[in-house]
Amino acid sequence: DRPALYQLAKDALRLWPVPQDATLELINISENATFLVSASDGTKTILRVHRPGYHTQQTIAAELTWMQALSTADVIKTPAIIDGCDGARIQRHQISGQPPHDMVMFAFVEGQEPDQSQSLESLFHHLGGLAARLHQHVMSWPLPAGFTRPDWDIDGIYGRIKRWGDWRQAPYLTTSMHTILEEAEAQVSRALLAYGKTSDRYGLIHADMRLANLLVKGNDMRRVHVIDFDDCGFGWFMYDFAAGISFIEDDPQVPHLKSAWLAGYQEIRPLSAEDLMMVDTMIMLRRMLLLAWVGSHKDADIVAELEPDFGRVTAMLAERYLKAQNGS
Repeated sequence: DRPALYQLAKDALRLWPVPQDATLELINISENATFLVSASDGTKTILRVHRPGYHTQQTIAAELTWMQALSTADVIKTPAIIDGCDGARIQRHQISGQPPHDMVMFAFVEGQEPDQSQSLESLFHHLGGLAARLHQHVMSWPLPAGFTRPDWDIDGIYGRIKRWGDWRQAPYLTTSMHTILEEAEAQVSRALLAYGKTSDRYGLIHADMRLANLLVKGNDMRRVHVIDFDDCGFGWFMYDFAAGISFIEDDPQVPHLKSAWLAGYQEIRPLSAEDLMMVDTMIMLRRMLLLAWVGSHKDADIVAELEPDFGRVTAMLAERYLKAQNGS
């Protein structure tokens, strides 16, 4: 109900120190709704309205704590968090006929989403280095008491939890697609179980460092802000590359982006042969998670465009993955 969402966000603006004439513009709806808040004096901020039931206030607070720690340590550029009038980072608001919604406001960051049609190798080289610094920080950062974020592991994606739903419920899947995807899930699960979760390969990750969550200033791919830590959680470090190519896994650039990302990463932090061998498995894991997401998020802005062909392309990628894994 987008009109109700607008009304909720407009009514909630008084919870932050923004000018009274501030107006709202919906940027997108994905897991959450994101609004641009603009005032006549030039003030701009970003208001994120959380989807009810997706995160608790405890998990949102953990995300913001990590963002602040990364910014303080100068590990990665993240948007500043704007406290509410009462000093709290997280505000909760409700209007008649709607459930309570948690909300967070961020400073506006100048920049543009990278263009997929352009060469992205220099960007991915830089992103690999950013990811390595982020992972290094995580390995030495003691988690604060009460820090809680989801796990993007086998159970969280394929198993009991299925955080974004079951890929089997995605639209336009044929019987033959189901068969190949079942085989791919089994292979991915076997590979991940063998790889394990030791602290040098599994920990807190951004988990959604895709193009839509990057803002580049000018044409300098090194001047990039990483935004939207809403999906951060515990997962395999190499998953951060897989998330980086979300929705474009079949793009001809991907092998070059993979090489660039890994080169940038290893300039900061070494990787083992096992780590390198697992990258394609992470790509398949992520793609199947996105297939589940497409099936369970009909209200997200990009789903209508993706739906018709997403299952077919995912099955094609799965077939390619299985052939490579089996050495054929």
